[in-house]
Amino acid sequence: MTNHFAPTVARLPAASRFDAMPLICVTALAGVPDFVRHAYGETLLRRATRAAMLDIEAIENRDCFIPHATMTLFSGAVARFAGEEYFGLLLAPYLTIASYGCWGDYLLAAPTLGAALERAIATIGFHSRGDVVGLRIEDKLARITYSSAARGRDGYAQVACGAAGVVLSLCRAFLPPAWRPVRLELDLPRPQRTTTFEETFGCPVLFDAPTVALCLDRRWLDALRLARRTSALITVEDIARARTDCTKLSGLRDLLAEQIWSQVLSGKVSIESAARSLDISVRTLQRELNREGTDFRTLTGIVRGRRATELLRHTEASVTEISASFGYSAPAHFARSFRKATGLSPLEYRRMMRGRRGEAH
Repeated sequence: MTNHFAPTVARLPAASRFDAMPLICVTALAGVPDFVRHAYGETLLRRATRAAMLDIEAIENRDCFIPHATMTLFSGAVARFAGEEYFGLLLAPYLTIASYGCWGDYLLAAPTLGAALERAIATIGFHSRGDVVGLRIEDKLARITYSSAARGRDGYAQVACGAAGVVLSLCRAFLPPAWRPVRLELDLPRPQRTTTFEETFGCPVLFDAPTVALCLDRRWLDALRLARRTSALITVEDIARARTDCTKLSGLRDLLAEQIWSQVLSGKVSIESAARSLDISVRTLQRELNREGTDFRTLTGIVRGRRATELLRHTEASVTEISASFGYSAPAHFARSFRKATGLSPLEYRRMMRGRRGEAH
């Protein structure tokens, strides 16, 4: 199949590159596709989705991880197609930590802003591998920093503006409506016009900074949560049950399985998309998998099988619906693949699982 969005082919990466490849939970993009649709139209959203080679909207509320490369490809494509150099600046006011799934819930359940920041620093691995949250006290100021592993990539300007918007949203969850930061620092070149940035973020904005940083009076760190939600009882163990600590993903197999899982949930799996997300060519990916004694089809079959058994056990979806969710052209093709993996047809497997549940009761 012709790939019209082929990446620049990188040199053969060392294994350590896969061990340290930056990842981020797709919830960081929750709501962004819908914003793009309303701001620029369905056609532009589809073009950006094709550029990223992943349907982000289909998985935006899932606890799965994508490479930073996929995030910057998508946001950079939106900015390019829309002709908006700082698309992220328009988006920033609409971003919120509350859309970050269980990790965001855990931060918002903290008793004070300072405690929420401590939680973010300690548990960032449940949201990203490569990003770093920091807090430094400088005399009367508290300096909250967010360093993104996407820095230096095309599309980073959108990520930096978005990160600033999310940090602001976390602070505003604890602080009064009239509160404003002392200043915001962005690790972006100073634009010709800075007033738009200052109007968007409601404070002075400095550019060419070492990292994204939000400065506020240190006394605000003791501010209590404005409105405690009924879901406040959440622990780090709850996050661990719901979401992988992506810092513990090791090697090509782990990384690729996570990307295939994202693709399976989105309804379309392709080796081209997986290779692009890893910044390597399809041929390089095939060669690396061959060295590990496997191939893309085998790994895809394992991940699809896991998802298929979950759907057959825990939902009432028909075999036709499940087949369509995997992108099979006909249920018979899905049934054949499932039988090859499990020795049972999908209906036989479902009946067996229901029988076991009945016996348990």
